[in-house]
Amino acid sequence: MPKGYLDPPLFEISKSTQKVSLTKTPFFFNDKGKPRYLARPPKGVTPLEVAPTNPQMAMGHEHIVSQVIGVKPNAPYGVETQLRFVAEKVSYQPLWATRDVAAAFGITLVEKGQAVRMSCPVEQLDQVEYEYGVFAGHWSPYQNTGNRLLSVVCTDLEHHDFPHVFASTDPRFPLVISVGRYWPKLGRIRLADLWVPQGSALYIPPKPELPDPECIDLHNNRNSARACWGDIEHDSVQTHTLLQLKHGYFYWYWNAVDTSHGRPI
Repeated sequence: MPKGYLDPPLFEISKSTQKVSLTKTPFFFNDKGKPRYLARPPKGVTPLEVAPTNPQMAMGHEHIVSQVIGVKPNAPYGVETQLRFVAEKVSYQPLWATRDVAAAFGITLVEKGQAVRMSCPVEQLDQVEYEYGVFAGHWSPYQNTGNRLLSVVCTDLEHHDFPHVFASTDPRFPLVISVGRYWPKLGRIRLADLWVPQGSALYIPPKPELPDPECIDLHNNRNSARACWGDIEHDSVQTHTLLQLKHGYFYWYWNAVDTSHGRPI
């Protein structure tokens, strides 16, 4: 029997890092499920068109945003915006990441053998191999709770000026990426968990702050290991992420109400 303490939960481990030059290798290629960065696509591969942001597209569970509670600068990292939802529990719709589903959040699905040309205002990014644990979402950077393991998972979504590639590279489980589309003028937000099939990847282009936007596309990968829930043998997933490790500027949107998540049909 445990004597007062359980083993500490795994949150997030950075296992390896690879520099990626978008000047020299601007193409992301899904090479049989492995991420590669190339100067040009392989012969016979036509790059995908990047999914545009179409404010008329709406997927995921909808919630009313009744108020912007506050906007807090967090120099030099970014800006935190707290939203008030009209909900006792916030529901994320679990969806398999098809091309149309991803496009509803301004994201491009890149399947095996496909490529996409990336854009970025900075020349160099980093590909990091991560391991995420099932409890990585049970932490809040906003509520002065430190590094405590929490019994609730808050809404914590972001956008930023650099691109993201989330590659589903775990040998056992899909990757789960939480997403949102927020219409500030309408006071509405749509929320979903995108389940990325093993061997596929998501490309999120740079999404800078825009004046008076019709909608804002948001994402977060801290719930990457949600597919592990219910498996007592494995409680983490491996994944590869392209991002700007240093000097990135983030726009965070969060809400403290507990969230609910499920599995896609």
